[in-house]
Amino acid sequence: MKTVILIPCYNESKTIGKVVSDFKKVMPHADIYVYDNNSTDGTDEIAKNAGAIVRYEYQQGKGNVVKSMFREISADCYIMVDGDDTYPAETATEIEKLILNGEADMVIGDRLSSTYFEENDRLFHNTGNRVVRKFINMFFNCDLNDIMTGMRGFSYNFVKSFPISSKEFEIETEMSVFALINNFKIKEIPVEYRDRIEGSESKLNTYSDGLKVLRMIFSLIRDEKPLFYFTTITLILLIIAGIYFFPILFKYFSTGYVLKIPTLIMISTVVIVATIIFFTGVILHVLKKQHADNLEHHLILLNELNREE
Repeated sequence: MKTVILIPCYNESKTIGKVVSDFKKVMPHADIYVYDNNSTDGTDEIAKNAGAIVRYEYQQGKGNVVKSMFREISADCYIMVDGDDTYPAETATEIEKLILNGEADMVIGDRLSSTYFEENDRLFHNTGNRVVRKFINMFFNCDLNDIMTGMRGFSYNFVKSFPISSKEFEIETEMSVFALINNFKIKEIPVEYRDRIEGSESKLNTYSDGLKVLRMIFSLIRDEKPLFYFTTITLILLIIAGIYFFPILFKYFSTGYVLKIPTLIMISTVVIVATIIFFTGVILHVLKKQHADNLEHHLILLNELNREE
């Protein structure tokens, strides 16, 4: 059974050597891949000297890096970790066990139930993690503790089925939602989080990347729960139409006259648009169900190919 360690990196020269060395000690049987994303500080050379296999992704953004990793590498267990030395290598053994035993398709290294809020003093990062967690748990009816962790484990089936659309840091949210929607087995394990060493800076922008994550969540709700999404829009439009329509109706009952004809025309237009939006949601819901069936057939085919190999 083959295990690989995947480390996406952008300017992590201060920590990447230690990260690679730590994983080589804990998981000597695993291949360690460092994917350099246009670093300018010699991250790639340090990783090579530490014993990692270095590859390059020239399209900027963590999502682009993960897409290349998942396309190019085949293994039975994938463990992905940030190159900033904030996650202990020792956790990888437990992640590997859960994946290879078939207990999970995605293992989440849960920082938020461990030391994250003690170690991380960036207030808005902490708030952002809580907000994203609440949104995901509410809309996708789950109880995950950490949506945006940088340490995860994956099975072969998950990696080869995951259609990545994110280009940047939204990738973690997309992974979590994909696993939830498609009923992959998810396990969370507490992982000790330690803040970055002095001189090592986070590439995550609290505000701009936070907005990208929120946009990603609403896009995923639209794509993965189209009936809910478009029905909600339909109800909002109908409520607005009703607010303007019922005063006209009551006035008609009391006077016998229809007033505000232009308003009635606009109300009728809004109701027609709402109806079209609702049936759009119905059609997309049917297509989404067909897509889920196709994914299930894809997973069955993957399992058959694995057995033959």
